[in-house]
Parts: sequence; structure tokens; C-alpha cells
Amino acid sequence: MSYAGSKISRRKLMARGALAVGTSVMVAGSARSTSAAGVSFTKHQAVEKGPGCLRVAACQILTYPDVAKSTEKVVGWIEAAAKDNVDVILFPEACLCGYAGGDYWKTARPEDFKKGERLVVEASKHFNIAVVLGSVHWDSEKIYNDLLVIDKGGKVRGRYSKSHLAESWPVPGRVLPVYNVAGVKSCFIICHDVRYPELVRLPAVAGAQICYFSSHESGLSREDKLSAYRAMPIARATENSIFCIMANAPAEAKTLRGSHGNSKIIHPDGNVLFEAGYFEERLVTANIRLSDASRSIARRAANDETILKEWLKSGAKLVSVHD
Repeated sequence: MSYAGSKISRRKLMARGALAVGTSVMVAGSARSTSAAGVSFTKHQAVEKGPGCLRVAACQILTYPDVAKSTEKVVGWIEAAAKDNVDVILFPEACLCGYAGGDYWKTARPEDFKKGERLVVEASKHFNIAVVLGSVHWDSEKIYNDLLVIDKGGKVRGRYSKSHLAESWPVPGRVLPVYNVAGVKSCFIICHDVRYPELVRLPAVAGAQICYFSSHESGLSREDKLSAYRAMPIARATENSIFCIMANAPAEAKTLRGSHGNSKIIHPDGNVLFEAGYFEERLVTANIRLSDASRSIARRAANDETILKEWLKSGAKLVSVHD
């Protein structure tokens, strides 16, 4: 069997993890997730939510060029996450517009995105949940591909704009922020950024314990990229001893529209705690123990007596840490 004439065999898809770890369903237009078991080879046991723990979710969904339609879907998944007692939910890259490209940006209206963001902020406040939202904003007629970081209670912490671009419509961001999200110092990368380790290393040196990685990567027709796509976020976690939460768009099974899914939660030791399949729309959730994010490797990189010590410490000064 092949999918949409793409010559991707069912065997290859299953071998690469197309079967979901857990399930999700849609009921009466609202989203509901079912928690999945962790992979068997990890040493980690389930963590009960309590002091020193955070419940995080990567929301793997497909959205649309229609901002209003996408916003409605995002708000529905925020509600589902809140019902699951999630503290922070992360969405895929540019999910308010379905990661639209090409001529879309000739007629895209900033006011549509502003309205969508307002509704998401209201949902954050109503459900008392932190949201890291893949969005877009305009500044002096320049377009930025960014994340809007909203803390619990609808408090907007700020934005992170994608630094290393893989598309022609935005301009690169020039700020590397660390924001407190649900009480935890956190950093952010978007899609192609993951190929540049310093974008996580420097914030980790500056104190970040969680990296929120929002993406809309190439689809399943690019099998040559899938191994690297899996390896890179794992590397960003383990080379810094911090958690990495990745939300990517899934593939649409009939047309392969979208990306390739595999949203995941990665422990600081590099083990993937939970992961989605290629095609499903679902929440990937976990309770994480913050003491596990020791930042030990990032701290050693900055403090060991090596030729890179002063270079790393000077680089860490580029990070904007917000309390």
C-alpha cells in the first residue's frame, strides 16, 4: 500500500513509528486525549503531579489558512488540556494559519492574527493554563514567524521570533528570550532553529530548564529527513540536561498535507517519554519532575576550563532573561 502516490510503504511507516502511542478522539466537536504509556526501555516511572512537578502537553494538530477557523480549533484543544489538568500546552509552528506560504502573505491581515491571539489569551485566562502559541506578527510592515508566550491566567510574557528561517515570507528574529512559564524558566525554538544548538545551549546556560520546540517540518515524502528530525530535539535535551517539549503538525493520511507528526516529550537524559504517531491529532502529555532538569551539561560547558569557556559565557549575555 502507498499513500497518495508517494511511494511510502505501509511497512516503512509502521517501522518508523506511524502507529500511535495512545489514542485521541474527537467528541461533539471537542478534543479529548488518552494518555499513553512511556516507551519500555526508559528507566523512568510515571511521575505523580505534585510539588516540583509540571504537567505539560504538546498539541499535535492540523490547522488552516483561515485564522478564525484555526483559532477555534486551538481554543478547543486548550479546553481539552485544561480538563486534563495540564499546566502548559504547546502548539505547532504558525498554527494560527496552518503554516501557510506563498501568495497567502500578500493578502494576510494583521488584524485577523491579533483577534485570534486575543481569543487564545482569553482562553488561557478562563482555563488558567499557560499557552505557547505558534503565531505571526507584524512590526513596521515586517512579518515575524513567532511564538506568543502566554502564562497562566492569560498573562502575556512576550514573543520569540524564529531566528534561522526556512521560508521566504518572514524576517529573522534577533532576540533570544527566557521567560518564566508556569514558574519555570523556559526557552523556545521554531522548526529550522533546532539545527543550531547554540539557540538552546545559551538559554540553558542562562537558566532555562525547559525548551519548547514548535515546528511544522517537511512531510512524509521526505523520508531522507526523518532520522535527523527525530535525533535533533533529543540532542538539544540531552546535551543541555533540560526537558524538550516538541509540538509538530501531523500528516493528513489521504493527501500527506501537513508535516510528519512525532510530537514528543524528551527527558533531560535523552529518553523520549511520550511520542505521537505520524497521522493522529492528539495531546502528548506528561508530568515532569523539574529537579531532573539539572542543566548539568550546559553548566559544565560554561564552567569547565576549556577553550570555549569565555566564549560561552559571553554568548550567554545575549540571552534576555525575564522574571
